[in-house]
Amino acid sequence: DQLTCIFVNHGLLRREEVERTFNVFRLNLGMNIIYVDASERFLNRLKGITDPEIKRKAIGEEFIRVFEEEASKIGKVDFLAQGTLYPDVIESALSGSASAKIKTHHNVGGLPAKMTLNLLEPLRYLFKDEVRQVGLELGLPEEMVWRQPFPGPGLAIRTIGEVTKEKLEILRSADWIVMNEIKKAKLYRQLWQSFAILTDVKSVGVMGDYRTYGYLVAVRAVTSEDAMTADWARLPYDLLAKISNRIVNEVPGVNRVVYDITSKPPSTIEWE
Repeated sequence: DQLTCIFVNHGLLRREEVERTFNVFRLNLGMNIIYVDASERFLNRLKGITDPEIKRKAIGEEFIRVFEEEASKIGKVDFLAQGTLYPDVIESALSGSASAKIKTHHNVGGLPAKMTLNLLEPLRYLFKDEVRQVGLELGLPEEMVWRQPFPGPGLAIRTIGEVTKEKLEILRSADWIVMNEIKKAKLYRQLWQSFAILTDVKSVGVMGDYRTYGYLVAVRAVTSEDAMTADWARLPYDLLAKISNRIVNEVPGVNRVVYDITSKPPSTIEWE
């Protein structure tokens, strides 16, 4: 009775993300959810922003402002519960002086200095594999427990450069193909994360007898135990070929696909 769930659609979600989220929480868990469509608000806030750190901080602040506004409609609300995990804290350099800031996570270092709500972070000192064990013990649906991690800033940090509606639609289509082929190959559970990135690079290509000048999409798939380190997944060549062929043939505006074969470190899992 003390919990109110608010689902903020910031317009940076993957295809069918809204429907799947509702199915998990309403149908499987029987929870009532307040739905807030803040898509235009977030896109307007991100206009002209290309720096990853500024993107993350803008999204983090906008999330809090939306929650504060919704809380004021409910009545007396003192706390905001977040699913912050320990890697978020470490990478945002808030765990102590021993760690340097790698990137600001929207739910940690990206939060505004002034907030009307007090934070509750029950998972703050747990890694993802530990959170999954908790989920299994609580009897949560497997779809929820084994879902690949998806960043709070969503597709904004998988869209290199400025975020626009057009670029988001291109990325959604490419990412859908990646996930579809990974699942068909029965590799989803074996991978820590698998997704597409829309780079800000364009290249010359040819379709039929005509020259094209389209975006370059990168595919990222990694294996990991806790997200602190990760290795690039050795996906079968025929699977990579299927993903590449489908993206360049089915996604307008894309004419080249590359596969990221960099481990963490030196790279991070997400590009931004």
